[in-house]
Amino acid sequence: MPIDEKSPIEVTAFAWVPPIARGFVRDLRVRWALEEIGVPYRVRLIGGAGGIPLGPPRPENYLAEQPFGQVPVYKEGTLCLFESGAIVLHIGAKDERLLPRDEHGRARAIAWLIAALNSIEPQSLALTILTVFLGDAPWLAEARAAVTPFVERRLAHLAASLGGKEWLEDRFTIGDLMMVDALRAIPNQALVAAHPNLAAYLARGTARPAFQRAIDAQLADFIPDQAVA
Repeated sequence: MPIDEKSPIEVTAFAWVPPIARGFVRDLRVRWALEEIGVPYRVRLIGGAGGIPLGPPRPENYLAEQPFGQVPVYKEGTLCLFESGAIVLHIGAKDERLLPRDEHGRARAIAWLIAALNSIEPQSLALTILTVFLGDAPWLAEARAAVTPFVERRLAHLAASLGGKEWLEDRFTIGDLMMVDALRAIPNQALVAAHPNLAAYLARGTARPAFQRAIDAQLADFIPDQAVA
């Protein structure tokens, strides 16, 4: 669904992030959810990540919208939401293609969304911090070796639960959307590839046309690196 500047739905995103972060900023999840159900949205770009003064400046009251100064912020009428998981859940409630209407299916989809945020992402985020932000630390190799087994165990449990299924439940839901995005952000993708069913699951998720439209839109919004120099 093309971005529509007249849409009542607004998604806030960064105008610039370092190259390594492009395609992984969490407004992607919101864009993806909206693309899955064909709902148009407009984008409000604010400065660069890390305080880089690029693009439109952050509003003075931005912390009232996003208490941690991050993105995304989602606005729809008088509703203002932060945290990608809460926003995706809100979007899912609009359309049963993302969130089943039957009680049990809905509860299971929400459980998987929370699992992605609570059981997978925190483990892999520690590895991301070590790999991306602390690359020069002399103790880095030892720290990565200490953290990696925790990620491996969680992925092994996830692989066992997925088994031979196409999706985590009987069809694609917000749980899969969030889990796929959490898996693709793991900096050592060999950990995912060690489980062929997870690797295939990740490939299926990122091959979805809605995902491709979302990531293309996010990448197109970033100010080129030359502007930072």
